Amino acid sequence: MFYHLYELNHAVMVPFRAAAGMMRQAYDNPLNPLAETPFGRTIAASLEVFERSTRRYGKPEFGLKQTLIDGKAVKAEENIVWQKPFCRLIHFKRALPEGHPPDPRILIVAPMSGHYATLLRGTVEALLPAAEVYITDWTDARMVPMEEGDFDLDDYIDYIIAMLHHLGHDTHVVAVCQPSVPVLAAAALMEEAGDPMSPSSMTLMGGPIDTRINPTGVNKLAMDKPIEWFAENVVMNVPWPLPGFGRPVYPGFLQLSGFMSMNLDRHVIAQKDFFMHLVKNDGEPEKHREFYDEYLAVMDLTSQFYLQTVEEVFMKHSLPKGELHHRGHRVDPSAIRKVALLTVEGENDDISGVGQTEAAQTICSNIPDAMRMHYLQPDVGHYGVFNGSRFRREIAPRILAFAKTHSRGAGPTGV
Repeated sequence: MFYHLYELNHAVMVPFRAAAGMMRQAYDNPLNPLAETPFGRTIAASLEVFERSTRRYGKPEFGLKQTLIDGKAVKAEENIVWQKPFCRLIHFKRALPEGHPPDPRILIVAPMSGHYATLLRGTVEALLPAAEVYITDWTDARMVPMEEGDFDLDDYIDYIIAMLHHLGHDTHVVAVCQPSVPVLAAAALMEEAGDPMSPSSMTLMGGPIDTRINPTGVNKLAMDKPIEWFAENVVMNVPWPLPGFGRPVYPGFLQLSGFMSMNLDRHVIAQKDFFMHLVKNDGEPEKHREFYDEYLAVMDLTSQFYLQTVEEVFMKHSLPKGELHHRGHRVDPSAIRKVALLTVEGENDDISGVGQTEAAQTICSNIPDAMRMHYLQPDVGHYGVFNGSRFRREIAPRILAFAKTHSRGAGPTGV
């Protein structure tokens, strides 16, 4: 009943949030003589912190309306080009100048790990000037009706293969964190089957390929409990009246609580600083709002996908051991011969420890040396592997150069 109580709490707080919002507007109103006083700003700041601490954060937008090509701003628009119950594939279509040469086609596989694909807005923005960018937009499991069926790790791999088939020949895939395992598995299965639509290259970034190497707090938690503990303690049924009513899920708010508890002191200090900036009216609060509007927007995962991932990736280490199976067929990373491999890690990553992603270079033993590269980015944590100034300056150019170097040239396309 915990999920039901969580929803009930949100419902109960609605009138209080509404009242706090109206009162804050009153204290912010320039016609209010208290608006510009320390007392008025303190009251308004308190009300905003209360409202933001109790609200439900909806799915953010990418908001990428344009990009720069050859130094000139061009229009960019989102188009849904492929869709299934648990995922949409978004293409950021650019208004290319006439005569512009073809750019690499890049499929970004966003993590299905509690946050929306918009967490990779900076990733898309950095690649967009020099690539045709597509990204997986995973659906909040609580919004998918039960009649659409289950979704597990096998389905995830099937979705990736289906998207690569849709995009066609000479597609480059970039997996950010969690999808590194299913993306590598999909590439191995396609190569073994002689599939001509296997990706030209795959870039794995901060992914848990082999979590036995430099295990982090997240890895150790998975090892400390049996899979039955996770099934009994973190899996809950979606409450009525949501569309996914009755579906067993790992709720996003539980995962968010786990993430925040890892760095609770930082979040508490951030809230205190936010309050003080509001009182001082110094313009700094907007950065806080932007970050937490994204960070606090979470989605549910199907219990089948969550439990299978925990067991196979973090407990059994099935992929690096050569024991991962997809619908009864063993996944063989050594079957990968034609897909170029780039692995990227962050020196201070506290989610996927250094060496965990690079392990793909070992298990994909038959990729020629000329088609593989590893890069360790100094002075960045997990988030910095795919976002921020160092990503834009150091990592994104390497991804683009690697894709261009290992392009297979003209061929059939599904676009």
